[in-house]
Amino acid sequence: MSAANPVSRKAANSARNVAIVGAGVAGLAAAEALTRDGANVILLERRAHVGGRAYSYLHPALGEVVDSQHVLVGCCSNLIDLTNRAGLADRIRWYDRQTWLEPANTARGPQATIIQIGSLPAPLHYAASFLRAPMLSLADKLAIARGLMEFRCGAQGHDGAAALDQESVGQWYARTGQTGRAIHHLWEPLVLATLNDSSDNCSMKYAGKVFYELFLSNRSGGRLGIPTVPLSDFYSAVAARIAAQGGRIEMRAGVDSLAQQADGRWMLRSADRDFLADDVILALPFEQTQRLLSSMSLAGSAGEEPRSELLATMTRFAHSPYISVLLWFDREITDLDHAWLLDSPLHWFFHKSRIRGYPAGSGSYVEVVISGSRADLPKSREELLATALSELARFFPEAARARVVKSGVLKEARATFTLPPGEDAARLAQTTAIPGLYLAGDWTATGWPSTMEGACRSGRLAAGAVTGNPARFLSPDRPPTGLSRWLAKSAG
Repeated sequence: MSAANPVSRKAANSARNVAIVGAGVAGLAAAEALTRDGANVILLERRAHVGGRAYSYLHPALGEVVDSQHVLVGCCSNLIDLTNRAGLADRIRWYDRQTWLEPANTARGPQATIIQIGSLPAPLHYAASFLRAPMLSLADKLAIARGLMEFRCGAQGHDGAAALDQESVGQWYARTGQTGRAIHHLWEPLVLATLNDSSDNCSMKYAGKVFYELFLSNRSGGRLGIPTVPLSDFYSAVAARIAAQGGRIEMRAGVDSLAQQADGRWMLRSADRDFLADDVILALPFEQTQRLLSSMSLAGSAGEEPRSELLATMTRFAHSPYISVLLWFDREITDLDHAWLLDSPLHWFFHKSRIRGYPAGSGSYVEVVISGSRADLPKSREELLATALSELARFFPEAARARVVKSGVLKEARATFTLPPGEDAARLAQTTAIPGLYLAGDWTATGWPSTMEGACRSGRLAAGAVTGNPARFLSPDRPPTGLSRWLAKSAG
């Protein structure tokens, strides 16, 4: 597909030549689907590693491969299908049990609440854990049950998806009478972990989907899956599958400009190479997509109005940041693999040396996460490290006695796409009004929040759109089971 040796236009019944720009989860998902379908695909990535924002790299100063932790949950049907196709089932550690930690105070040490899947059918499979949860009072538990009742028949709630998209999560708290502890010990941590933003800036449509899929729909939806290898190594297996299916992957091949030819094909220009394709999928964050669309050369005037509309819509989009603090201790500071951290500026703890199976005696390699971290983004490395160390000592006393061998801070200023109330209608479809040009990314219209599952769905929807059937490669959402299945049927 190089312009130095242009590919002639295929006959109508032959495989099309598709260029995909960006080897993040969206681009990988699109490329895997299309190569599996027999298309001639070239995947172009400006960096030396795949994964997009879910990437890892060798930190030159630390001498360690580092990444910001991303996870799967059991309801991520498309991402799980993609990773299974790439042979990654044995590189994901699944957890049916999660720990929520309150820090030490003057009266007692850190207190743990265990939330785990019990023996009852959905939607009651977490009921026993919630009834016993010491992090919640009886009033908190009643408020949570009252809130979840809105979603017992499905993720849209009793008012429907359109109405919920006009309501923020914070407004939903007030409307359903959520208590302060219910908010701070359950809802807010979940919203930060899945939507990466404050409750006042998140649409209830997507929070409701998260609550339903994690807690109510079926017994597997809330399972937590954590890759056991660095993320670029993890997603390299998907790249290898694409190559095995006949796809071509070009690294360090950032696309500088895009031009529509008179015959409808597309010329993609890189620093030292040109590529020609019948169709293009831009699988990039929205601001990079804006840049390419702004400078894109069109074959005629017909595409100018659609281009202007796309760009005008994208001007309203925004990001939410994410900060990871990485610490290497000389000894193991806890036997937990991961934990939710409550009443703290830190939100999530990952014990990466345990998750990745490091040898006993190698100490603790841990990551702590600050989600939706706009206020923390300007802070210095030293400030963030000091906060992480003092907070970890409140949750894990051994951290105060251990020696820090090395440390690092990763800031992702554009980690996720924000979904405030009313934003859903502005999300762009994968098919554009410009023939042969398609969009992918967690910010496009996927029916999911800005997650790896949303990115995977966008790539598969874009791949389907190229074939004329957008849903062609989508895996269906996992169906309700148990009593939830009956409730969903009765609602329908």
